[in-house]
Amino acid sequence: MSIGNSPEDERPFQDASEEARPSVGRALKQARIEAGLTVDDVSSATRVRIAIVHAIEADDFAPCGGDVYARGHIRTLAKAVHLDPAPLIAQYDAAHGGRPAPTPAAPLFEAERIRPERRGPNWTAAMVAAIVAVVGFVGFTAFKGGDSGSDAKSQVADGATSPTPSKAASPTPKKDRPAAPTSEASDSAIAAAPQDKVTVQVSAAGGRSWISAKDHNGRMLFDGLLKKGESKTFQDSSKINLILGDAGAIQLYVNGKKIEDNFQPGAVERLTYTKGDPEAG
Repeated sequence: MSIGNSPEDERPFQDASEEARPSVGRALKQARIEAGLTVDDVSSATRVRIAIVHAIEADDFAPCGGDVYARGHIRTLAKAVHLDPAPLIAQYDAAHGGRPAPTPAAPLFEAERIRPERRGPNWTAAMVAAIVAVVGFVGFTAFKGGDSGSDAKSQVADGATSPTPSKAASPTPKKDRPAAPTSEASDSAIAAAPQDKVTVQVSAAGGRSWISAKDHNGRMLFDGLLKKGESKTFQDSSKINLILGDAGAIQLYVNGKKIEDNFQPGAVERLTYTKGDPEAG
């Protein structure tokens, strides 16, 4: 009978280093403490939430959301506390069934090899595109054709009149005087204005002046400098509010009537005109 060949003697010796080796979470925690870092410091440096850091240090990997995320967190935390992540990841894989086999690439691209079903032309989409093209062409043509008529209407509605007199009406433009034909044209426009609205013409007869005009809703109709000889006409359903920067240089026509005022040069005037006979508000 030989000595030392009993079954008990043939059992492999247990590696004492494995028993002494700390768990993944404990190793990360010890390294963090030795590095003088708090959980908040590690979380700020790695962008791993504080709750997940605490869970991993307690060897609870469920909050990680899966093995792939757990390995990523272990690698990130290990680098933050100056540990080699490879042994820790290997230890995690050994405790959790090993590293999963990679997914074969062929099934992922199986759908791309399927030949698509042949379909006929999409006549509905073609008809819709043709209709949209025709409607757009007709609208563009109508818009271009109506530019001349709409410009004449917008001059009265938006208070925009010709800023300079015509060449035929003023053969001597160098003379320092207001252009009379512009006032006559504006007077004609005022006379033809509807009686149920208020129409105000502002002419810079005596020199340039800054003016501001608003409608009854407070919407700005004009705000700028009116040069000498220029005029603006404004129209609203009930009220026009004016501010004249140099009232002495301005001549007003309200609802077809000339306003006889005593405005002084350089004076700032705030005026309001409504329907009917002109009365300064």
